Amino acid sequence: MADSLNNREQNVGPEATVLVVEDELLVRWAITDHLQDCGFKVLGAANADEAIEALERYEGIVHLVFSDVQMPGSMDGFGLAAWVRKHRPGTAVILTSGHAQAKDVAQELCDHIGEIVRKPYDFDALVKRMERRLTAESTAA
Repeated sequence: MADSLNNREQNVGPEATVLVVEDELLVRWAITDHLQDCGFKVLGAANADEAIEALERYEGIVHLVFSDVQMPGSMDGFGLAAWVRKHRPGTAVILTSGHAQAKDVAQELCDHIGEIVRKPYDFDALVKRMERRLTAESTAA
């Protein structure tokens, strides 16, 4: 609960912290570099297990988790999104997938898991979506 309150108290503009979870290293590097160029502080993880470890170890606030749906490890992006919602309720989640059915599956699981961005995504459009999502999360409740 304290994390949720802290998220709302923090300025969550482009200087927000984003955790990028992507098992394809080159894709993770590319989006990380772009987000850093846009002013975000960026953490990276190759899978959900690393992401949870990063969320638990990181001393600051992670404002948004941007995760691929399909990845190796003990859970996929949907499972990670559910974990984030349960353990970091003030943290926004955006998932990405190259599979058309992923959006339908996400809506069937539950609407609060997060939105889905279809791969390949436009980096600048993604940044705008992240900024809108961060603004929505910071003003919620």
